[in-house]
Amino acid sequence: MNTKIRIHLADDHQVLLDGLKTLIETNPRYKISGYSVNGLHVIESAMKEKANIIIMDINMPEKDGIEVMKDYSLQKYPFKIIVLSSYDELKLIKEIMRLGAKAYLTKQCAGENIFEAILAVKKGEEYFCETVRAKIFDTFAKKNNIIAVSENHFTDNNISQREIDILKLIALEYTTEEISDELFISNHTVNSHRKRLLKKLNVKSSIGLVTYAIKHNLITT
Repeated sequence: MNTKIRIHLADDHQVLLDGLKTLIETNPRYKISGYSVNGLHVIESAMKEKANIIIMDINMPEKDGIEVMKDYSLQKYPFKIIVLSSYDELKLIKEIMRLGAKAYLTKQCAGENIFEAILAVKKGEEYFCETVRAKIFDTFAKKNNIIAVSENHFTDNNISQREIDILKLIALEYTTEEISDELFISNHTVNSHRKRLLKKLNVKSSIGLVTYAIKHNLITT
């Protein structure tokens, strides 16, 4: 029998805690191991409970989520953190991800994205809900000559919207480090997407990816 993924919830709103617990435990793979209603003992509690994941708000009393993330960044812990917040400012999101969070969701999209986020961070990937992802890329696109393309255009090749974003930046000759910085994801995640794109598009190099992007009007030349 598979061991359940243990999740610690941290938020100062009891209604949200209760709602998340009810939602998450509809999936038999997950178990809520405990709660925190302020940021003082989030990491300590997660350690005692042997939690695999913390789902945490930023705006908490006594010690906010940013301070918790600063503590988290000081050493390697056996759990990963998903931030669930009302805020969607890109400067804040970038700081949270720099401090080691693996996913960032707004509370408005949590219900439809929470399970995807949990699965992604368990695989070692970063995750953003659609609202955040779109804001990140739209802000970046204003600085570059990029055309927005519907994900439906690529369903035949099973290419995700995030892979489309990566493909656009590769076509603009951004390095792995630059893509990582612009999209708030790790170098490892960028390289993983690159390898999947090569396979899905049946091309052998970054030149092939660039050619594909131009052919399908992902960028203008």
